[in-house]
Formats: sequence, C-alpha cells, structure tokens
Amino acid sequence: SCYLCVLLRMEAISTIKNTIGWQFEHSYTQLPEPLFARVMPTPVKQPKAVLVNYTLAEELGLKFLKSELEEIAETLSGNKVPPGADPIAQAYMGHQFGYPNMLGDGRAILLGEQITPTGKRFDIQLKGPGITKYSRSGDGRATLSAMLREYIISEAMHHLGIPTTRSLAVIATGEPVYRETIQEGAVLTRVAASHIRVGTFEFAARHLPKKEFRIFLNYVIKRHYPDLQESANPALDLLQAVLERQADLICQWMRVGFIHGVMNTDNMSISGETIDYGPCAFMNRYDPATVFSSIDTGGRYAYGNQPYIAQWNLAVFASSLIPLLHDDETQAVEMAKSTIQTFRGMYAEKWLTMMRKKLGLINELTGDKKLADDLLLWMESNQADYTNTFYQLSSGIIPTDEIYHDDSFKLWYEQWKIRLLSNEQPEEVSLKTMRNANPAFIPRNHRVEEALQSATLGKDFSMVNQLLDVIGEPYNYRPLLAAFQQPPSTGEETYKTFCGT
Repeated sequence: SCYLCVLLRMEAISTIKNTIGWQFEHSYTQLPEPLFARVMPTPVKQPKAVLVNYTLAEELGLKFLKSELEEIAETLSGNKVPPGADPIAQAYMGHQFGYPNMLGDGRAILLGEQITPTGKRFDIQLKGPGITKYSRSGDGRATLSAMLREYIISEAMHHLGIPTTRSLAVIATGEPVYRETIQEGAVLTRVAASHIRVGTFEFAARHLPKKEFRIFLNYVIKRHYPDLQESANPALDLLQAVLERQADLICQWMRVGFIHGVMNTDNMSISGETIDYGPCAFMNRYDPATVFSSIDTGGRYAYGNQPYIAQWNLAVFASSLIPLLHDDETQAVEMAKSTIQTFRGMYAEKWLTMMRKKLGLINELTGDKKLADDLLLWMESNQADYTNTFYQLSSGIIPTDEIYHDDSFKLWYEQWKIRLLSNEQPEEVSLKTMRNANPAFIPRNHRVEEALQSATLGKDFSMVNQLLDVIGEPYNYRPLLAAFQQPPSTGEETYKTFCGT
C-alpha cells in the first residue's frame, strides 16, 4: 500500500467509536524510519471469530463482549482498524539456519502498543493480515491451522509459567491460502511485551548510523531493562541482561520438553519471551536428539541443542553491539567475547537449579548433577516418557508401569530416595516442589493434531476448546482427563511439524 493510501484509509476509520477500550500509544514509530514501514491490513471477505481469549482481553483493558463477535471479527481481521491504531510492519534481519537474510514482517502488522489499566505496555500485532513492504514473494497470509496451533501452544506455555507471547483471537478469513494444499486462511492477534528481536539489532547495526543505533539501544533499554538506564556501558549491560533472560527461558523450555523448532535469530526476543510458534512441539519419550520440524533436516534445533543455539544467537546479538560497546573495535570484540563465554556456565547453573526442583532436591549437594544425568540417561535408553516419568515421581511412590520394573531404575530410585533424606525437610515439601515443576498435562502433539484437523476439516472446535481447558491447568491432575496425559501409541517416529509459510 502506498503511504497516501494508508493516510486516506486511516482518515476513513478515524470516526469509529472506541467502545472496546483501545488505549494505543506508538513509541516505536518515534524511532528512525528504516526500522518500520506504515501499511494497512488487506480486508478479507468473510471474517469469523473462531477463538477469543476473553480473559486476556480483560487483562488488556478491552471489553470484548460475546454478543459482539461480528465486531471483534471485523476489527481483528484487519477489516476495521481499531481507533488510535497506527499500523506498521517492522524491519529486521535474521540468521536462518546460520545464514543471514533480510526479513521483516512479511505477514504481520503491528497495530500499536496497548496500555493496560495497570500501566503495562503490550504490542498488539495481527499475523496474516496481508502483504507488507517486507513480504518479498510471500502472500502475507496465514493458515487457520497454523494460527490455531500458535494460539494453543502459546496459551499452554503461559499456563506452564513460561515467558511467552500470547494469543488474543483467531479470526477465520473465509478465503483460501495456498501452501502444499489449499487451506483456509486466518488472522491471529498476538500480544507481546514487544516484537524486538536479535534480528532487529542485526538490522539496526547494518542500516542505522551509529547515533541513531544508540537511540534504538536506549529505547530498548528504557522499554525492557529500565534499571540499566544509568549504566556506564549500557550496550554491555544489555548484552549481559539478555543473556540472563535467555538462559532462564531455555531452561524453562527444557523443563517441560518444549522444542521450538526454528531458533533463528529473528525468532529470539530481546524481552525474553518465547516467540514465533511455527514447527514447535513437545517431546514425548526422552531423547536429546528429538526433532519434529520438517525443515530441520540436520537437527540443528533439536531439543538438546537449544542451549547451544541460544548461545550462538546471542553471539550474533553481541556482534551487532560491537559499535556501541567501545570506540576501540578490538576492545569491543574482547568485551563481547568474554560476556558470551559466560553463557554456558550460567546456563549450567540454572539448568541444575531447575532439575533440582524437578527432583525435589531442596538443598544443594555435589552429587545432584550426576543423579539427574543418570535418570535422563536411563530415560533415553528405555524410551521413557519425559513428562510422565517426572510427574509420577512426584507422587512419592515408585511408578507401577512395566518400564519402571527395570533393575537399573530401581537402583536409581533408591539412591534418589536416600538423597531426599538429605533435604532435612518432610518429604511432602520435596513432593510439593516437584508438583510445581512437573506438569501433569502438556499439549501432546497427537492431541494438538487431532484438534486442528477437527477444526479445519470438520469445522468442529470442541476438541480445540477441550484441549485449551486441559492445558489451562497443567499442574492440576484430573482423573477424568487421564487420556490427555498419555503419549501416542504409534507414529511418533514419523511425526512432522511445518512452518505454515
């Protein structure tokens, strides 16, 4: 869309009454213009709201009434831009499978930053609303299946207690989208602390003069790390702070067996949220080499590789900051290297702390890492289910399934029970710690696929809604939902996930 067309359409919608409660600000558009381009969503034929997150809407200060689904569909499909919105597409680069590319929001449009009743700031972004400046050869659209998947998985991650973008609504467009097959189109409304990525810094370092790059750096610090505003070296301290948040985030992924599937640098958020749910999935039986993504043929983003890829991405982030770290490039490079080298030790400490919680180890003893490693090695050798093994241990009674009759497991179990005595706390304290760290339910891949097929092929969203109910309380075991705890009986070896682009 030309800039004049954008202005004309903005003027046409300026008279829409703001009864929903939109409170937009646009701090990002105050940044240098190479970082974004104004664009309007492309209208769709028959928008229909198929999922609406009323709880999230209320948190955002929005009055979404169930009686106003048509208005919600018109607004969140892009047919009617909300009052006060100033739609833009954001520019960024990204190392995709290790290779740099110019990217940008090719199928996403940021409406603005919603200010909540508590004063928090959240990006409101439409995914799939049409072509932007950065679409290249893409159609700017999204499939209903992919947007439902992001809604389900992002909400699951939220309820699992993991930092994540969230989903406000999925609007079916009534229009076809052409991928490997013809599929129904949809628009997802995504809510995020921001959409600033490692790839955004890559773009800024390459396309902004140093003075403007520093303006962008200061903006990010003010928005996400305000305690660093008085720093003597803000670029260095930002690097360290992002390292810390990413180490925390990856530990949380590993805790629940989550596999992102496409950890490119454009999919790593500076705020520390999980972002861009494409070929993501959850591991069933424990194997560090687990890969489900159809495009990750080499296993670069396998479950066990995620900490290493995080460090690799952060090294790219550090490289982009070189001009701002020190006026002397040699010293700047050394500062970046020495900071990045702290990631592995930092992550190892956080991982062990996380595993202690999964095993109910209240205090710290030198043999704890071996105890955890031994269990994981047994699980890998015996193809034990990752989620269910830890959940069953949290009952305090040796699991009764046949797989746990193995002598090597019984020996480990005895050692673990002896270790619990060293907590010098009642065993119930340990078990409560475990129950808070080990979910009873995750969005099992086969359950997600069943729900998606029922919704997209049968127009039946009952399975989607039931799955959302289950994952809404992942730590609360309910006997009537035991089927949702079970891994697939067959077919896991051939299960694949797809990007949807």
